[in-house]
Amino acid sequence: MPPLKAFIFDLDGTLIDSLADIAESINRMLDARGYPRCEKEVFKQMVGDGMEKLVERALPEAARSEELIKVCVEEYRAQYDILWNEQTRPYEGIVEMLAELKSKGVKLAVISNKAHRFTVPMTEHFFGAGLFDHILGQRAEVLRKPDAAGAHEMAAFLGLQTNEMAYVGDSGIDMQFAKNSGMRAVGVRWGFRSEAELIECGADLLISSPAELFDLS
Repeated sequence: MPPLKAFIFDLDGTLIDSLADIAESINRMLDARGYPRCEKEVFKQMVGDGMEKLVERALPEAARSEELIKVCVEEYRAQYDILWNEQTRPYEGIVEMLAELKSKGVKLAVISNKAHRFTVPMTEHFFGAGLFDHILGQRAEVLRKPDAAGAHEMAAFLGLQTNEMAYVGDSGIDMQFAKNSGMRAVGVRWGFRSEAELIECGADLLISSPAELFDLS
């Protein structure tokens, strides 16, 4: 395989532990409608496919009409606008790892299924505006992960081939995304999903700490 020239990262569950703020934002939306709250740990299995799927999964089954989901997505978004940085923090060792990779001249980027309007300001808030070469959140005109469209868009922007990039993520969707696009699939053990899911979905490598990425750079 060609040497890696870029590391592309998932955001939630990979770079940042955002579960508490996502859970509270959803639960406040549910509270306002008189629906039961969801336990925080349940959200580990609910996130990853974008806001619409997250809201659909959180709503009681009888309330999952297309129209109501759309309304509740807007209500969730309004709550998340307020709460997104209350408890969310980078995982231990992430900031140091990114700085070291940057110092080696490796290109860094983010591709997330989180809405683009949250992905960009959140990434820049926690890691600074100049660290990443490019940041892509979920947009209506681009199919979300695991479709390969975002990876090819990123490769074109960076001037690379996808096989010169590694994708680092915490979910099966992330591993499928990497495999679908020809990127190296690196699964992290500290995120929201299980090691078994990462392996089943094609992880080329599993890491237990951010510093292990140095061995690939």
